[in-house]
Amino acid sequence: MLFAFICVDKPDSSKLRSKLRPPHLEYMIGVKDRTVFGGPLQDDVGEASQGSIFAIEFASRVEAEAFLAEEPYNKGGLFQSAEIWRWRQMIPEVEEGQLLKLLERERANLGS
Repeated sequence: MLFAFICVDKPDSSKLRSKLRPPHLEYMIGVKDRTVFGGPLQDDVGEASQGSIFAIEFASRVEAEAFLAEEPYNKGGLFQSAEIWRWRQMIPEVEEGQLLKLLERERANLGS
């Protein structure tokens, strides 16, 4: 199952983020083969990170929660909030033609 993590930093925490970045990167390298996407949330000018977003494959929510509990940014107190959502990947398509099949099914359901 894919889980999306949406994490928002505490205000004025750029120094803490910098301090925790090396262990965070090391931790993420450990799951890179199961990660669909990931990266920092940034301010509108792209100069400051304000949180993190990533989607990773886990066997269960319990495993996803355990991952977040040990994630260095979270464990180090950087996040003001951290949410975990089960997520279904639509784009990029996991299976060629997946979106077209879904569109056809939805149109058929509307016609019923």
